Amino acid sequence: MITQRPKGTQDWYGSSMHKRTIIEALARKLCKAYNIKEVITPVFEHTVLFQRGVGETTDVVQKEMYTFMDKGNRSITLKPEGTAGAIRAYLENNMYAESQPTKLFYVTPAFRYEQPQSGRLRQHHQFGVEFVGSASPLAEVELITLITTFIKKIGLKDAKLHINSIGCSNCRKIYNDALLAFLKQHEEHLCPTCRERMKKNPLRVLDCKVPSCKEIVKDAPRTIDYLDEECKEHFEELQSLLTELDIPYEIDTGIVRGLDYYTKTVFELVNEEGFTLCGGGRYDNLVHEIDEKQNIPSVGFGMGIERIIYFLEQEGVELESEPAIELYVGILGKEAKGAAYKIVNTLRNADIVVETDYMDRSVKAQMKYANKIGAKNTVIIGADELANNKANIKNMDTGEQTEVTLDKITEYFINK
Repeated sequence: MITQRPKGTQDWYGSSMHKRTIIEALARKLCKAYNIKEVITPVFEHTVLFQRGVGETTDVVQKEMYTFMDKGNRSITLKPEGTAGAIRAYLENNMYAESQPTKLFYVTPAFRYEQPQSGRLRQHHQFGVEFVGSASPLAEVELITLITTFIKKIGLKDAKLHINSIGCSNCRKIYNDALLAFLKQHEEHLCPTCRERMKKNPLRVLDCKVPSCKEIVKDAPRTIDYLDEECKEHFEELQSLLTELDIPYEIDTGIVRGLDYYTKTVFELVNEEGFTLCGGGRYDNLVHEIDEKQNIPSVGFGMGIERIIYFLEQEGVELESEPAIELYVGILGKEAKGAAYKIVNTLRNADIVVETDYMDRSVKAQMKYANKIGAKNTVIIGADELANNKANIKNMDTGEQTEVTLDKITEYFINK
């Protein structure tokens, strides 16, 4: 149907739009305090960017991407996540030539073909940060502090930080051999997808959601036991910093994240019910995967805005109300329209929320409408008010009326 939106999408209006606006405003405010600059990248990119960056063995690339051929016979994909596009922009625009590190944030739509469910849509929106250029665990700590501050300020229950290290390409090879040997012992009981993953990227099996596979990998070797000295030292320093900053955490060896670009640190913020609010980690090889001439360490996270709204509603968190309509300007008679709207415009230029009549209603109907939309005050502008240069402002709660000259109405509300 033309009048029905596609499955897995959402129209934003009313209270849901207001919640989203508050969430995005808080995200931008926090990023300003952290000196993180906003970046906007295209909604679609060349498919190869995600194949190389996100990873060909991931569910995102294999099952969830919206990919099509454009009129130039080029393979184009609606972006399934924000990181690959942000790093592509970082490289294409030579941001690495500037003083490092580079800290970027985005609020972006993302597209994944998956079964819609609460907090997950086929077109959803992500707030994410990419911290490019630093190999220090302090980069991870900065993002974790930003996330925990965001969660606290938005009013959600404190979420527990879960961390793990999946090592680098050096220790990953040894680990993959051990994991593959384990998986081969249980191969016949793995799902078809995981049997295929075993050959290309055994680590992906640990992220499988099929219950039988999840049961098998409970006893699989853990990355944390195969870290080389550099990765082990990085992970220990991260823990030391978190402890010093009084950020509680739990080492969760089951976290591997669903994208291939992660190295070393991976983390998630998990609420009391065990649901993930957001996740991220270090991806020191992603820049090199996109541009082989560059080798720049990076770390980032992504947070689903719809998911945050879902948990706010689940926890009954009330965000600040929409700005109240301070004044409704009623219009009595055609000859008063221009003068009344001039007053409306002057008030709005002073950032006062004002509404007026556009429907040529009667005065009685206008007052009924003003009450319906919750206007705190009303005023009627007609021929008498224009002739006397005075009008009565009525407080809708108390019924009290205050006489004010027309040219002082704005001043009245500024000083109120």
